[in-house]
Amino acid sequence: MADQAFVTLATNDNYAKGAMVLGRSLRTHKTSRNLVALIGPHVTEPAREVLQKIYDEVRLVDLLDSKDSAHLALMKRPDLGVTFTKLHCWTLTHYSKCVFMDADTLVLSNVDELFDREELSAAPDPGWPDCFNSGVFVFRPSNETYRQLIRLCTEDGSFDGGDQGVLNSFFSNWATADIAKHLPFIYNLSSIAIYSYLPAFKQYGSDAKVVHFLGKMKPWNYSYDAKTKSVKGHSQDPSTLHPDYLLKWWDIYSGTVLSMMKEQYGSQPFYSGCEDTFIETASPPPAVTCDRYKDEIHHGVSQIHVSPPPAPTISSEERKQKWEQGQADYMGMDSFENIQRKLDSFLN
Repeated sequence: MADQAFVTLATNDNYAKGAMVLGRSLRTHKTSRNLVALIGPHVTEPAREVLQKIYDEVRLVDLLDSKDSAHLALMKRPDLGVTFTKLHCWTLTHYSKCVFMDADTLVLSNVDELFDREELSAAPDPGWPDCFNSGVFVFRPSNETYRQLIRLCTEDGSFDGGDQGVLNSFFSNWATADIAKHLPFIYNLSSIAIYSYLPAFKQYGSDAKVVHFLGKMKPWNYSYDAKTKSVKGHSQDPSTLHPDYLLKWWDIYSGTVLSMMKEQYGSQPFYSGCEDTFIETASPPPAVTCDRYKDEIHHGVSQIHVSPPPAPTISSEERKQKWEQGQADYMGMDSFENIQRKLDSFLN
């Protein structure tokens, strides 16, 4: 399958870490397709070297290059710089079909069957299901499609300020034209959407094939203790990730990626995120509180329960307002465990 490839994008060293873990997860689950990483000019040389050990092709995409066909468009719409970078995946015309995956996704099993789908196949976005989420999608590289997308960006911009708005405007009939182009949610499971429909996650979560770490907090924003296999994170953040998938990400990163990073960085300091390795003098992620996780098999689904620090008591009205504002304490009083216990009490 040399004419088909999984494609991702890393615009800086943090997202490069995500791309490294994504690539390793695809390799671990024995994909038969090529792996391609598009990288921005801010990805440092050591990170590029690691990506080249994991991916079959690493291509630099520099929108400031005057030879770039998106250059003039970028001058008119500088707010869409990252979006233009992502659209470069359509220029990979030496491939007949590709699957794009954001660098903050993680593959949980082989997903080569995605190549049986046609352009533009994607999963519904949990926030507005008549739109697709652009974190995972099947496409056919085409210079003509690329030019049309750039033209659309220049003339109309993006209704959400990013690539998802542009792509949904371009492939505007996705919601109604062909149900075969609607990927099941298990191919783009939003880790923070789990909490919006817990019974469904309990029923179908074990079938998930790709998890997408949506939200401001990414796996690399946490730190990890490899000895105790525990993750440290901000337990009060409304975008806190499901701890089971978070640990899977760190297991791959600490088990296979970190050794390659150490080799490439050599004596150069870098922020590893792991407590037992050298940490650079540059600022690490924001100060976080320590949460300990333990494995427990519950109703056939592996859960990792959290023991967060005591949270300040708030009234029912304040708690309701936080939920309505999207600020639920997903790792504290509104954790998966506590909500499920409440549901079970009603069902029983």
